[in-house]
Amino acid sequence: MSGGEVAGILVAVFWAILVSFLAVVLVRLAQVLKATTKLVADVTEQAVPLLADASTTVRSARTQLDRVDAIASDVQEVTSNASALSSTVASTFGGPLVKVAAFGYGVRKALGKSTEAAPQKTSRRTVIVGRTVPAARRRKQKG
Repeated sequence: MSGGEVAGILVAVFWAILVSFLAVVLVRLAQVLKATTKLVADVTEQAVPLLADASTTVRSARTQLDRVDAIASDVQEVTSNASALSSTVASTFGGPLVKVAAFGYGVRKALGKSTEAAPQKTSRRTVIVGRTVPAARRRKQKG
């Protein structure tokens, strides 16, 4: 064998090893790509329903917020109506009620003075263990 033949065989062996190595790398790369494709398909298969559920939840929350907003505006309207009604009642009946109360107080005072002018004698009684004792006996018991 001459030196050129040996060199040719070495180059051929080198190229065979290189091609085998590249074939193994390409097979592994094909397996990785296949696994990646399957993973992406699974994620897509699960993500689409999740996104649909999230979209439904967001729509439901928006509807509920719209309802709460409507309730809050109704409560605000009722509060303003109640405030207006109370101020109307106060201005309508407040003055006359104060006058009637003052008149009633004056009448009671006037009637109270006329009864004070003629004092009535009331007998005082004391209750001792369920019995009523006249004032005369009470004085005897005290002293």
